[in-house]
Amino acid sequence: MNAKLEHTPKSCWEIYGTEEHAQPMDELAERYIDFISRCKTERETMEYVVERLRSAGYTQNFAHDRVYRVFKDKTIFIAAKGRNSISQGLRLIGAHADTPRIDLKQHPLYEACGVGQAKTHYYGGIRKYQWLSRPLALHGVVVKEDGTVVQVNVGDDAGDPVFAISDLLPHLAQKQSGQTLSEAFEAEKMNIILAHRPVENAADSKDADTQQPPKEKIKARILEILHAKYGIVEEDLYSAELQAVPAGPARYVGLDSALIGGYGQDDRICVFAALEALLQDGTPEYTRCVLFWDKEEIGSEGSTGAKSRFFEYCIADLIAAWQPAARFSDVMLNTRAISADVHGAMDPDWQDLHEKLNAAIIGYGPCFCKFTGHRGKYEANDAHPEYVGWLRGVLNEQGIPWQMAELGRVDLGGGGTVAMYLAAYGMDIIDFGPAILGMHSPFELASKADLYATVKAYGAFLMC
Repeated sequence: MNAKLEHTPKSCWEIYGTEEHAQPMDELAERYIDFISRCKTERETMEYVVERLRSAGYTQNFAHDRVYRVFKDKTIFIAAKGRNSISQGLRLIGAHADTPRIDLKQHPLYEACGVGQAKTHYYGGIRKYQWLSRPLALHGVVVKEDGTVVQVNVGDDAGDPVFAISDLLPHLAQKQSGQTLSEAFEAEKMNIILAHRPVENAADSKDADTQQPPKEKIKARILEILHAKYGIVEEDLYSAELQAVPAGPARYVGLDSALIGGYGQDDRICVFAALEALLQDGTPEYTRCVLFWDKEEIGSEGSTGAKSRFFEYCIADLIAAWQPAARFSDVMLNTRAISADVHGAMDPDWQDLHEKLNAAIIGYGPCFCKFTGHRGKYEANDAHPEYVGWLRGVLNEQGIPWQMAELGRVDLGGGGTVAMYLAAYGMDIIDFGPAILGMHSPFELASKADLYATVKAYGAFLMC
């Protein structure tokens, strides 16, 4: 049979494994490792994005050709004018900057059994046991009643202490070993150890209300440290947003340094790739638009999620500034979009959970996912074949490797993205991003070559 009649995905290393691509691939990977090591919360990600946008000449004044708008420090809208009017539609990429983690509760501090701890509530889809007995850092903000925002970042500098959630020793885990995962690891027992040493002179550290020495002397020391370092009191924690994230930087993985391991690659690898693609030189035919949202991991809810009106408000202001006569409906119906989200790569040790003809392989380029959802494609976008055909042509014309897959076997897998919320406007959209191993774990794995190919793919899309 003529080989051209069949289609076989190509490894990125077959295409980009030459000397010509070695240096730009390595430079891109170094920038990405710096990004993923620095940006462990949505707010930190937005700070990074804004810093790079300003360096590239972007402004918050929508009268200009390259603009951005940040909302609540957790989501951002970016647009760069093309040669065509915006009524002819956008080339839009949407990704999400949030990632699964452990949040501190609003009233977190207590002590028990000789240690001071913080109560937590997990965010997004985690496997609880993966967060036990590993170094954790605390990132986030505390907002005082006068509106002062205090930045917290402890555990990632070399001289910082780290934190941890202790695990049960095997000698006492016989009962736990016979339980299901959901029973064995209780969310209410995922409490972070913050301190151990009691306040030095309990008699001098009297409670402000009772004027008595504190009953919880380790908790009292935690509060003393927090007040000395950040000028905050316990009540300020009610208006705090503190996240426990894996401590330490992202790293190369493997003897060949061809994989990148780190926290939050779902979906910050797509945030980084989309930003890199956007900042490439050139003025394309269509207006380029990039959106980085919050709250995707918990259903895209809230004022900073994809279900909010923020995107609509930004487009309305863009129309008013760039083409007042344009209709919002024309802009939306003529827009072509990518939901930039990662895909689950087939795990070599768990291949039976995938349907191999429709499974993603790490290192084989960014992955189209025509539909997500679950079971009978419930809550899925299900991209139209005309659009899939057009996108294939864009990538094939430039020799960019890609693959297509679904997430797990029918009735055994599934998930959700922002695609269906943008599809509601009538635009064409499909999920498209690199495949990673260990998705939602504290140490996800991505291919250096996939990152390189994804930047090229997003760039080709934005410029077409």
